[in-house]
Amino acid sequence: MKLSIIIPVYNEEKTISLVVGKVLTIKLPVDKEVIVVNDGSSDATGTKLQSIKNKKVKVLTHQKNQGKGAAVRTGIQEASGDFILIQDADLEYDPKDIPMLIDPILSEKTEVVYGTRLKRLPDFSRDERTIQFFVHYLGNKFLSLLTSVLYGQWITDMETGYKLFPKKALVKTTLVSRSFDFEPEITAKLLKKGFHILEVPITTNPRGYEEGKKLNTVRDGLIALWTLIKFRVKS
Repeated sequence: MKLSIIIPVYNEEKTISLVVGKVLTIKLPVDKEVIVVNDGSSDATGTKLQSIKNKKVKVLTHQKNQGKGAAVRTGIQEASGDFILIQDADLEYDPKDIPMLIDPILSEKTEVVYGTRLKRLPDFSRDERTIQFFVHYLGNKFLSLLTSVLYGQWITDMETGYKLFPKKALVKTTLVSRSFDFEPEITAKLLKKGFHILEVPITTNPRGYEEGKKLNTVRDGLIALWTLIKFRVKS
């Protein structure tokens, strides 16, 4: 088995080298490749990536920023692994959790694993950002509930960035999302194909907007809502 770890990145000069380093040092019982897609970064991200010299790392570049979904799609096209894992570049998700995500695959319990942040109440005691995190939490809970109702499988964290799925799941499937709507689109299409999603609890270190967070809770939440409904009724 080979795992393709796709890292979409846009303006993450402070964390990209650390993320790639952590992914490379994680010991896994499978072969792995790391595909970093620099999505038109305007900071020093590209320079940081040029300094990475490792044959397991492939760096792809978009000349203009196209969005997370577009970057992931570019990575998928180049992936040679049997399974694909999405790793965000901002260190909200810790690569130390990757072995936990792979375990259910190796034990043949499932073919799709999501890392869930929402099986327990998160810590909202983060000074002035408490309201921001609470609103994001409620929005994600609502979207996850809607996913469960529309697609017939209980999901606690549809918006999670940690998604692990077989590349074969994308055969005869066209992904079209260009931004954060990738999360509901891939979830909808996996569930419509009959894949069972097993959720594994993970820990995260969420960022505030002043630290570089790019997701807009209201705007992207409404887009996710429409995406879930659209792909439910679309043949």
